[in-house]
Amino acid sequence: MFLAVRELRFTRARFGLMGAVVALIAVLMVMLSGLSDGLVNDGVSGLKRMPVTSLAFAGGVQKDSAFSRSVVDIGAVDTWAHQPGVEQAAPFGNTLANGKSGSGVAIDLALFGVRPDSFLSPEVVEGDRLGAPDGIVVSNTALKNGIKLGDTITLDRIGTKLRVVGVLGDQHTFGHVDVAYIPLAAWQEIHAGAGPNDRAPAKAYREITAVALRTGPAADLAQGDRAAGTTSMTLKQSFDASPGYTAETMTLQLIEVFLYAISALVVGAFFAVWTIQRKHEVAVMRAMGAPTGYLLRDSLAQALILLLASVGVGVAIGVGLGSLMGGKVPFSLSASSVSLAAVLLVVLGLAGAAAAIARIAGVEPATALGGNR
Repeated sequence: MFLAVRELRFTRARFGLMGAVVALIAVLMVMLSGLSDGLVNDGVSGLKRMPVTSLAFAGGVQKDSAFSRSVVDIGAVDTWAHQPGVEQAAPFGNTLANGKSGSGVAIDLALFGVRPDSFLSPEVVEGDRLGAPDGIVVSNTALKNGIKLGDTITLDRIGTKLRVVGVLGDQHTFGHVDVAYIPLAAWQEIHAGAGPNDRAPAKAYREITAVALRTGPAADLAQGDRAAGTTSMTLKQSFDASPGYTAETMTLQLIEVFLYAISALVVGAFFAVWTIQRKHEVAVMRAMGAPTGYLLRDSLAQALILLLASVGVGVAIGVGLGSLMGGKVPFSLSASSVSLAAVLLVVLGLAGAAAAIARIAGVEPATALGGNR
């Protein structure tokens, strides 16, 4: 590594410029990772925190919009409850609603209709658990939007009034909208469009969005679907049915792939030019008896030092910028995603450098003696 370190010291400006480019790419990767994780949390954190393994929607429902299109008869809950391997089954309703608090704060809510005595009823960190016919338990992110414990929220169009009786401990959002758990009967009336002075049709109380399941390893979802006439999805598969989830995640992943490719190409191009410029020095070392393997290892070590230093600086800057984001945008950094991005940048950059440095093997010692003239 003698030559590698020596060149790094005496050509600081050149390697510094290259390092700055790699560091900027690392900053972009960290920011994109944080934005990607933030969007996922903002889109499906309410689903991720539900204690379920699968959801059974209406049979033949369009899977990318199952939450908005599915209507299941509540009798399917009993059918699923008696299937082998199913530990618990409960009705689940989902709909989006707009409303205003008594103080005039406008808010959008993703109403999760559940039975207060079922395993879906959430724990609260403030206030009371679900139970009152008009009571709702909201995500703590709703408090940041101006809603307070004890507020009465009036839903648009139908005029139904809901009281905030409890607050959840973590972020619970669905489709970038705050989740509010509500008793199933109240959800069924709202879903049917019945206002406070209206009577909901009898069939409204038999309709749910899906059957929430907690299953063991012996459960056969296909068999349960045949018995109940449903289409089941694992909890993770159901994320794709959340509004905008697939389009957002695929767009960000595509950008990340291009950034990784750009990183490898930029580093490879730099070391290709650098290898051409130091061809004479490499030829001298070969004429002095330096093995080709030594020269290749020395150059790869040089690339590795540059990448590790640059990516480290870029990641530190990216994490610092991410901490300044606050709650202005859906942004969340995890150690696993940042570490993965950093490792991939180093590995792909090293691969690009290796492809460029390989030309060292073709440098002839005679070049050092003027054999090129």
